[in-house]
Amino acid sequence: MLNGSKGTLYRGRWGMWSWVAHRITGIAIFFFLLVHILDTAVVRISPEAYNGVLSLYKNPIMGLGETALVAAIVYHAFNGIRIILIDFWGKATNSHVEHIQAKNKDGNVEISQKATYMHIKILWVVLFLWAITVAGFAARHLPIVFSHMGGH
Repeated sequence: MLNGSKGTLYRGRWGMWSWVAHRITGIAIFFFLLVHILDTAVVRISPEAYNGVLSLYKNPIMGLGETALVAAIVYHAFNGIRIILIDFWGKATNSHVEHIQAKNKDGNVEISQKATYMHIKILWVVLFLWAITVAGFAARHLPIVFSHMGGH
């Protein structure tokens, strides 16, 4: 059975969403680094101004933001390793090429519903490792963040 999606392997499928998430996390990490460089540069203006900027970061919302940042970095790193494996591991690439396209009765190329199982397995490994790593970080970090609420 052929899928109605034409012209792209990733439209609406797991590959597209992993690609989108990789780009979003990359952009988020870039903006974090930009803000980090700018707020660190404030120390050259005055140490008091720098301490004032740091005090803005000591709240639960920023603690949740730190957790989201770690989640983005971990996903981006593990998914980057997945991409490297797919690009350089012949077995995964060859199985991918065999299953990506088929022709319908009009001769148009359509994407086969047969997914590349090696790619899906690697993606599930990435998501599993990501979940374990982020859960471990959150279990350690969030109690520290929320212990400062309410004057404790």
